[in-house]
Amino acid sequence: MQTLILIGFMVVIGAVIGGLTNSLAIKMLFRPYKEVKIGSWSVPFTPGLIPKRHDELASQLGKMVVDYLLTAEGLGKKLKSTHFTNGMISWLQIEVKKMLTSNESAAFLIEQCLGIKSPKQLLLTKTETIVRQAYQQYFAANKNVALEQLLPESLQKNVEANLPNVTDYILERGHAFLQSPEGKEKVSVMIDRFLLTKGTVGNMVSMFLGNERLVDKVQPELLKFLKDQGTNELLYNLLQQEWRKLKQKKLIEIENYLNEEEIVSFIVRTVDTQIPFFEWLEQPMNQWSGAYEDYIENNLIPKAVGVTVDLLTTHLEGLLERFHLDDIVREQVQAFSVERLEELVLTISKREFKMITYLGAVLGGIIGLIQGFIVTIIG
Repeated sequence: MQTLILIGFMVVIGAVIGGLTNSLAIKMLFRPYKEVKIGSWSVPFTPGLIPKRHDELASQLGKMVVDYLLTAEGLGKKLKSTHFTNGMISWLQIEVKKMLTSNESAAFLIEQCLGIKSPKQLLLTKTETIVRQAYQQYFAANKNVALEQLLPESLQKNVEANLPNVTDYILERGHAFLQSPEGKEKVSVMIDRFLLTKGTVGNMVSMFLGNERLVDKVQPELLKFLKDQGTNELLYNLLQQEWRKLKQKKLIEIENYLNEEEIVSFIVRTVDTQIPFFEWLEQPMNQWSGAYEDYIENNLIPKAVGVTVDLLTTHLEGLLERFHLDDIVREQVQAFSVERLEELVLTISKREFKMITYLGAVLGGIIGLIQGFIVTIIG
């Protein structure tokens, strides 16, 4: 009977020691949270394992995440997966459709989403700046270059090919003007003014003509002159000469005849009135987007997602390096309190830790039983 009591006592003692030891070992993973000192002497095993290795754990977790979890290869496969790309396309199509069918203007949406006030005026101001800079740079770089070298060859050939037409047009308009009552009266005034400047000679001419008006004699001759082939050739040769002279002029020579402000203003006004984008900015989106909605949703968005995914996948490794994910994880783990970490681990693994404690008790009881048998045999 005493032997059974001894063996049972040793089994109980072994189980208690085994259970308490395992329970204490589990608690020592986290506690104490801070180092305990008696005077200048630090108590061993303080702080607990995890608080003591908190910084090292944070650093190793950061490396593990970068090296094994969030790798460029793994993320690249995820980005290229059909499920991800289809989901991204569907989400973008829904969001873009909401925007395109909105009653708000593009300018309003830009102000709300991007915080850019008066986007149309901002774009026009930027356009004016770009045009002005380009104008000034062009003149600065080509001021000593002849127009013949600056004008496109096709334009020069076109001008030369149309000189006969210009000649005919000038003569026809001149002929039509002289035939009109207004033209005849202008010629009469010019003749009278000419005769007045000639004094006696003018009076003699007027006396010889009597009641006939000089314009009635001059007008038919002028009309014949304008219809004459020699006049046509003369004017054509004159235009050719002037065109050749103009081509030989340097850009700086005609700069004084140009007004920079007027040219820049004209170009900006043309951009504003001729490019629909500037008009669309201040119109409700649903007034003009209907013609482009199908193309944007079914063509532009899938292509944009594909290009974006390919671009990200190609440069993913460099992007991850620039993000410094290991530093981010390390900083987050370091900022995570040990108390909260203990609570989280115990919440997840409470059952397993209890089983470890019970296992320690069972092993301690078995060891106590074996010791009891050994003591009984020896004693």
